[in-house]
Amino acid sequence: MKIKYFPILMLFLLLSTSCGEGPSYTPKPRAFPKVEYPERGYRRFDADYCSFTFEYPAYAEIQQDTLFFDQKPAHPCWFDVFMPAFDSRIHCSYHPITGENSFDKLKNDAFELVEWHNKKANYIQEIPIKKEGNVNGFAFVIEGPAASPFQFYLTDSTDNFLRGALYFNTQARPDSLAPIYEFVEEDILHMIETFRWE
Repeated sequence: MKIKYFPILMLFLLLSTSCGEGPSYTPKPRAFPKVEYPERGYRRFDADYCSFTFEYPAYAEIQQDTLFFDQKPAHPCWFDVFMPAFDSRIHCSYHPITGENSFDKLKNDAFELVEWHNKKANYIQEIPIKKEGNVNGFAFVIEGPAASPFQFYLTDSTDNFLRGALYFNTQARPDSLAPIYEFVEEDILHMIETFRWE
């Protein structure tokens, strides 16, 4: 009879000793990876395929577009300001103002492209731009989980029209991208501030 209860007793002892005062493991809190911000500095953009200049971040690269949906871009002055540190880019497209591409058409296209982000945006702030040297336009700060958090266009209203849009190569998560976006936004505003037609 004693041998019958021996396995049950052993099991009970094993379970009671395994429930000791060992470390209690809990899941780690959610965190975002640490971002190494590059040193801030600027270079002058003065490519021979564009009729304007500006200063862009020294940590960025200019990549001229050679293909647009498997076709040649509408103008040689289509390029990206690529920021490898953040895997992001500012798509820039230039159009000369002509009868086919009138100022009103190009401006309406820019507003429509911003409006398209309104499906996901919480708020879109429109900031008018008016600078010396006949540089006018609008900057658009798009808040919320939209694909592009910042867009702008610059024009002289008669001959030239440049549109830019910032994109991050990641899912739109405004909370986690906020510190990076604020860093990049400052550089985009510097680009706009130093922009000049030639």
